[in-house]
Amino acid sequence: MTDVLADKFCTPCRGGIPPLTQSEAEHLHGQVPSWELREDARRIERTFQFGNFRQALTFVQQVGELAEKQGHHPDISFGWGYATVSLRTKKIKGLHENDFIMAGRIDRFFSREFASAERSGL
Repeated sequence: MTDVLADKFCTPCRGGIPPLTQSEAEHLHGQVPSWELREDARRIERTFQFGNFRQALTFVQQVGELAEKQGHHPDISFGWGYATVSLRTKKIKGLHENDFIMAGRIDRFFSREFASAERSGL
């Protein structure tokens, strides 16, 4: 299911629209189940694990590039062996489909670039 979201593109959000309802957010969350719904479904978050600091840094840099291309920017914190990505649409103070699109795209990137190294113990 992630690929369905990962194939979409973020659309500009100018505000003035309501955030997703909890029910709508839960429906989209089913397509990116590795992410957690937080703050009464006003944001989603996932922590990614890595074998070292360099991998976490590379991941953060690449997610930043992806965010620039999509025009939708997550909050990211990271350190040795981890990166936590948090998504919400700031203009509407809640979740928008764009947040789930970014989650799907980030999941796809992680699976392609890091998950195989993680499985092999690198």
